[in-house]
Amino acid sequence: MDKADLSNLEALKVLIVDDQYLVHNLLKEAFDELGIRQIKYAENAYYALRLCEQHRFHIVICAFNVKSDKDGFHLLEELKFKGYVNKRTVLIFLSAETDESLVNSIVELQPDDFWVKPLDRARVKQRLPQVLNIKRTLFDVYEAIDLKNYSKAIYQVDRHLLNPKLSRFYLQLLRMKGDALLKLQEFEEAERFYLELRQKHQMSWVHLGYVNALLKQDKMQQIEELLAEMTDRVDTRFATYDLLAQYHIERQDFDRAYDEIKKAVALAPRNIERNKKVWDLARLTHDFEGQYLATQAMAKHAKNSLHDSPVLALNVIRAGLDLAQTLNNERSHKILQQTDRHIQALEKDYKDAALFKEQITIAKARLLLANDERKKAENLIDLHVSVRPIVSLDDNLDKAKIFHELGRREEAALIMDAVKKQISSDNLAGMVVKKYVEQECDEQERVHFTPKQLQSMAVEFFKKKKYGAALTALEQAMELTPKNNKIPISVLKVLALMFEEGGLSASQKELALRTVSLLTKNQLTDEELQSVAQYKERLNLVLAQAMLPME
Repeated sequence: MDKADLSNLEALKVLIVDDQYLVHNLLKEAFDELGIRQIKYAENAYYALRLCEQHRFHIVICAFNVKSDKDGFHLLEELKFKGYVNKRTVLIFLSAETDESLVNSIVELQPDDFWVKPLDRARVKQRLPQVLNIKRTLFDVYEAIDLKNYSKAIYQVDRHLLNPKLSRFYLQLLRMKGDALLKLQEFEEAERFYLELRQKHQMSWVHLGYVNALLKQDKMQQIEELLAEMTDRVDTRFATYDLLAQYHIERQDFDRAYDEIKKAVALAPRNIERNKKVWDLARLTHDFEGQYLATQAMAKHAKNSLHDSPVLALNVIRAGLDLAQTLNNERSHKILQQTDRHIQALEKDYKDAALFKEQITIAKARLLLANDERKKAENLIDLHVSVRPIVSLDDNLDKAKIFHELGRREEAALIMDAVKKQISSDNLAGMVVKKYVEQECDEQERVHFTPKQLQSMAVEFFKKKKYGAALTALEQAMELTPKNNKIPISVLKVLALMFEEGGLSASQKELALRTVSLLTKNQLTDEELQSVAQYKERLNLVLAQAMLPME
């Protein structure tokens, strides 16, 4: 797009994506009165994409409630991904909804304007020329950003800031300069820039830029009060949680990063990449429930979008199997039944499912094994699954799991060696996955059973009064599933009994202290709180001794 295009209204090409003909007619009338004639309409995302393949549009107006195949958020995300929309394109979002999660999702796409339905023709005629004027005036800055030439963008901004005739655009210019400084990793300069802005302006982006610049320099203590304020403000809390998650990942404090990213996702649930971060951090922190929910969220929000893929359905299946293997009750049975239905749906609904034949076979084998049909699982693997690693890291992780669960540790170790070579830790997401793979390798080497199997073993040992063996099994299960409260409470129960029958070793006393510490971080029901209080009372002397400093 050339700058001159934005001055010739008759030459402007407009795409309107909305499923309501009344909206089409109202916008056509308003644009016609402005002199804009070249307008295309699409009722759904499919036709919108077809039109973008055939035409280069200067203005894209998109509704949130685009029916049938994609919502407006995912359509705009795809248009940006494919290069049909960039910073030089006038991008306007339409919606009758104004809830916080939608607004947060829209803000991430940075449209030029957001029009709330029902539309008013006079208002449209007023707003569009204003948007075009901004885009035309700041065109050279937008062009530099599109080309990722951030130094040039800053130069153009500084030049415009010297022109008093452009004073009404100063805030837009200052915002783009701050973003460019952060992109260039000029964090000290960005800090000074935003600090000066904060003396005059209180917009959310000023505070967020300032916080980002300081967090990148590890100056958390300087902004603790400001962070507390920003997580209370509706217009800043979502982005603040996101920044804090990145900060904690950089410092490998993955539990805190996980807490923050979950808050961000709750406020803007449609972003697939952020849901992927939740999934990765859930895996790393042994939150199998969170892992299952994250994969379901990704599959739900990616449906019919550019992210949609049989892989997302596979991830839901795998997460369900992982979760079921940590439970030892009726819910485990229900999850396995649901997983069976997911496998059948995957084979039926996705035309590309045949390309994932081995991955689906592995999921079926893991399901059989979880249902105690070991022989059938072994036959399935022997006939249809090779030990040879494949391209996808997650496919290889699942392949290693089935071999590990079958007790074929050499094959599992061989595949995990290949997984290690697949990891790229050049970014924060890669760092999390790298840590998870290292953890998975270590646990497979030391722990040879699933949490469900370990719990069953512990029960049998306990019945035979083999308390030491029961404790060992429970300790391993607790390491794998620290958020399953039933297991650490069982650890305390065994420790209390062992203490009353003959005392505990130094390592067992330390285990008691660690278990209590773990449970204080978990969410407990009233019944669980009572059980913990009971066992703590029985172990009171042990816990007190364990906490005494060494002489």
